[in-house]
Amino acid sequence: MPKSNPFTEFITSLQEEALSVATRSAYQYDLNKFDQWLRESKGDSIEFGKLSAIDLLNYRQYLLNVRGLKPATINRALEALRKFCQWGFRRKKINKDISTSLKPVRFARNRQPIGLLEPEVHAVLRVAGESQYGLAARNYALVQIMLQTGLRVGEVAALKIKDATVRERTGSVIVRQGKGLKEREVPLNATVRRALRQYLDERGGDPQADEPLFLTERQTAMPKRTIQSVISQLGKKAKITRVKFSAHTLRHTFALNYLKQNPGKLVELASLLGHESLDTTAVYTRPSREDLAADLERSRLNIYG
Repeated sequence: MPKSNPFTEFITSLQEEALSVATRSAYQYDLNKFDQWLRESKGDSIEFGKLSAIDLLNYRQYLLNVRGLKPATINRALEALRKFCQWGFRRKKINKDISTSLKPVRFARNRQPIGLLEPEVHAVLRVAGESQYGLAARNYALVQIMLQTGLRVGEVAALKIKDATVRERTGSVIVRQGKGLKEREVPLNATVRRALRQYLDERGGDPQADEPLFLTERQTAMPKRTIQSVISQLGKKAKITRVKFSAHTLRHTFALNYLKQNPGKLVELASLLGHESLDTTAVYTRPSREDLAADLERSRLNIYG
């Protein structure tokens, strides 16, 4: 993409905003794809100042009907275009904000996310505790902190020694790099405190406050992808097949278990998960497949039984 391209200028301007590197990278990827489609459709001589709302709607249909992408992927691309158009209008790169009529693709989802059942949780913890090469305590603590706090994998990767307070009767972690760069404090229950103490004891040495909480075999910070890979491998060893298992499954498991033990405490759960909107958290209150099946079974018995 040439330097004079408005898309490049827009991405550069995002460095001034409080956006994560991942968000900026996603915007750049999505705008590159739109730029590619635009040039294939209209040629390299396209004038960005003459973009129209029809161009955006055509691209939306292309993503939906030709590419067959999922609603979440399409909506992310549309959000990048919406941000670009707003910026372009303010900078007079385009004549008007043409994104006002650009509607997101509706989700058909009406059921809650799927978490692990209790036997599956025990299976994952068992194989984590049986990890080889001196990684058992680390992997066990890694699974426990995600199961007991609901932290995102990126948030876990960013944790430092100083962010974790582990005492006999209390404890917490400070999430300094949460979504939207918002900081929050999440309590640690006795189970995860024990797991972290054992891991830190076996890690040995004299960890400094700014050192990463979780380390690789080479004693470097565990990046997000490494954590995802470790969790995924543990799921395979535990033979988790009922759900598509990933690090995010542990977050879902935490949220569902929290509401099961604390019915109606949606605001509190949103705070723990770092959600800005209760609408995001409310997905965990939707009926599961099992709930719907049970409801229908009871209805059948009432009518025909």
